[in-house]
Amino acid sequence: MSGTLSDAQVFAIERPHPQLLKLYVIRAILTGPGFVVLMPLLYFRYETMRFRFDAEGVHMRWGILFRRQINLTYARIQDIHLTSGFIQRWLGLADVRIQTASGSAGAEMTIEGLLEFEAVRDFLYARMRGARKPAEAAASSPVPGAGPETVALLRAAVDELRAAREALERRAAGGSRDV
Repeated sequence: MSGTLSDAQVFAIERPHPQLLKLYVIRAILTGPGFVVLMPLLYFRYETMRFRFDAEGVHMRWGILFRRQINLTYARIQDIHLTSGFIQRWLGLADVRIQTASGSAGAEMTIEGLLEFEAVRDFLYARMRGARKPAEAAASSPVPGAGPETVALLRAAVDELRAAREALERRAAGGSRDV
């Protein structure tokens, strides 16, 4: 399901595709007797799952009794993975797993139920890199006002510190001979 989506189309994604509900039904059936417990949980997860992509980051929420909400800024994103099992591939779905530097081994956020998963991954990568560009530019650009005068002042300060260190070393070496 590769394709290119415009930013406006990605921003418009708010709900998982109905294929996700089919996936949940299949998973619940495969649990056998666990179907009775698992299916209502998965159904309410599907019905309450909402996404929001905006200029700052990606947001996801779900749940009725226990509401869960995750907000990630693009600058926090470290890596993005697409995963899909056999049944997911058959339904044309994949999970977009977003990892941050939070220290956990798993994904911070898993966006489920998208047919446009590759386009969303590409969008997130572009935003993630774009969020880093100003910081990288600031690190590589000179500090405002750091002209030749500033460099000369810093060199003079380094020379004075070096001279002070040498004087202290001479004093320490001279004091130890007297003992």
